[in-house]
Amino acid sequence: MSRLLVRPAAPSATDAAVLSVTPESAGWRYVGLSSHRLTAGEAVERETADRELAVIVLSGSCRVRAGGDDLGSIGGRSSPFDSVPAGLALVAPGRIVRIGAASDADVVLASAPAGAIESTRAVAQDAIRIEERGAGSTARRVHHLLPPGAVAGRLIITEVVTPAGNWSSWPPHKHDTDAPPREALLEETYLYRFERPGAFAVQRVYSSDGTLDEAVAVRDGDLVLVPRGYHTVAAAPGYRCYYLNVMAGPKRRWSFTVDPDHEWLMDWDPSVGQA
Repeated sequence: MSRLLVRPAAPSATDAAVLSVTPESAGWRYVGLSSHRLTAGEAVERETADRELAVIVLSGSCRVRAGGDDLGSIGGRSSPFDSVPAGLALVAPGRIVRIGAASDADVVLASAPAGAIESTRAVAQDAIRIEERGAGSTARRVHHLLPPGAVAGRLIITEVVTPAGNWSSWPPHKHDTDAPPREALLEETYLYRFERPGAFAVQRVYSSDGTLDEAVAVRDGDLVLVPRGYHTVAAAPGYRCYYLNVMAGPKRRWSFTVDPDHEWLMDWDPSVGQA
């Protein structure tokens, strides 16, 4: 199995986690992520310590408390393929967070080291920017859950729904060097969901010098690590593809370099994703 691919397991008896990645297990510095399948009435608690934490409710609804703050009910959609964005709460370092499932819920906890800005709040779903990106066989819908322009320390979070048979994260691009203003160093994860059993997509991660070149077949619940290199995704015909992107790095800036071989196919405005 690819070293970039992390597959889900049976839910943990302690916190219903089906997948967990730490900076140590990923072999990088910033992004941590866990995926939880909660049944109604179950709860997860986390201590943020020195890390910023995002609670992303992909489906179902949860009550989120952070220290003495009640952030209210988060989420409410029935599926990641609904047209409304995921529910999101951001929690500053030094808090104990409790996520209680009001219904069966698909919850992701994403974290990164604290940055200069600290914030604890729920993000209103109707305030999240929705972008229709690309055209034809590269059309997809992007929800900017926590874009670079939002108040946060290090985390940048988006979710993308790609129509069946289409390409996404296109053209292939990279953000593995700190070379402002052209490029910012960002670690990235792709967490996948599909509507139908047997569905899959293919993700390619590669470097220009050929030292990294992997094509990974991903199924429902899989996670792909992107530590470096260009990357792109193709959804199999007949199967819509959803993925959640979590990014973090030394600076909270989304700047990338498109693969020069495919730069002529760039058909969307990167500035839309900054606000």
